[in-house]
Amino acid sequence: MMRVLIISQHFPPEKSGNASRIFDMSSHLHKLGANVTVLAPHPCFPSGSFKRKWSISESRTVDGVNLINLLSWQPNCENPSFVGRIAYYLTFPLHTILWILFNFHKFDVIITSAPPIFSGFGGIPAKLLFKKKWVMDVRDLWINAAISLGFLKKGSLFEKMSRAYEQICYSNADLICVTTEELGQDIMRTYKNIDERKIKVTPNGVDTGYFYPVDVPKKNQIIYAGNIGHAQDLEDVILAMKKVNEQFDLKLLIVGNGDIKGHLEKVTVENGLTDYVEFPGLLPREEIPKMLSESLMGVAPLKKLKTLEYAVPTKAYEYMACGIPFVGCGEGEIRKLAERSGGGIIAENDPGAIADTILHILKNPAKQAEMGKKGRAFVDKYYSRQQIAANLKLGLESIEVEKQIPIVSDGINYAGSQ
Repeated sequence: MMRVLIISQHFPPEKSGNASRIFDMSSHLHKLGANVTVLAPHPCFPSGSFKRKWSISESRTVDGVNLINLLSWQPNCENPSFVGRIAYYLTFPLHTILWILFNFHKFDVIITSAPPIFSGFGGIPAKLLFKKKWVMDVRDLWINAAISLGFLKKGSLFEKMSRAYEQICYSNADLICVTTEELGQDIMRTYKNIDERKIKVTPNGVDTGYFYPVDVPKKNQIIYAGNIGHAQDLEDVILAMKKVNEQFDLKLLIVGNGDIKGHLEKVTVENGLTDYVEFPGLLPREEIPKMLSESLMGVAPLKKLKTLEYAVPTKAYEYMACGIPFVGCGEGEIRKLAERSGGGIIAENDPGAIADTILHILKNPAKQAEMGKKGRAFVDKYYSRQQIAANLKLGLESIEVEKQIPIVSDGINYAGSQ
């Protein structure tokens, strides 16, 4: 039986796209016959949502997966300081190194999920010291995005150090799983001597058994459900609602949390749009399929930046799985998804253009229904997480797993490590 260790900064009960993604990945790998262990910090995202825990580790079984929560710094306020964020992102991967030093004999393959980029800390000793097979699960290029969004200066010492560290990771990984083809191309363009054969497209996808068209009456609402962050062009969508409501009486629901939620609430108030835009906050995951199904459409607006052309927001797959069309913004992979699936339309990053695209769909109910059906059929065929996990398992099996010599002692009494 293949023994797989997954390192992820997020895991349920945390509410984030990657928490649910890693849960689905680990659960489906287990159902396919793998022995799966997940290392994650004690739950603390969104910051301030959970009580701090100070135990070194806690272990429990979740849907057949051995989950081990390790001690790390846990921000306990809604907007943690820069130091608090860095402590959170560094203490967990450093603790994973310690765990691996005492438990390396208990897994054959290690999967490190990034961002954050520091998750690779555990992969380096697993690969170089203990000769484990290392799979990098890459969903985002943090450094590229940080530069394009103005958070990091190009050519700075931090960028150079991060690039050098990532070069080590990519060069030593046996398999690099990327969410889109463009992301794989970006990695090969940015870093040196990356063997194209190591790149495997493993989309975010969606659990089509969980997200499906719920039989509920439609409401006069458009929905955004996900991270409210700097890469999303939600401000233009909010401003578009004024023009939309000149012809249709409906609301935009922005469900979730994130760094710019406060700014968007301020934009809504300043532009007199509080009757048209609501912020319900974070909601339990089990409520989302119904909320999507009763919406007329979803929005997936990315900023029009070259460094975001590799990205496809998970929410786009979830909209299609629930049988509703989506209006997106941005270029690259999200445009390809909209065109190939027939389940979405891409608008220019401008309030007027976004409003016109929304109105075009609203004025054509037959097209709206057809787009919803096409989107559902498309994700059923190509983007179900069950199928993605099966393809990932084939990828894991393709890298030769070496037989490990058993070691008798852990040294430290970690929960779940016996």
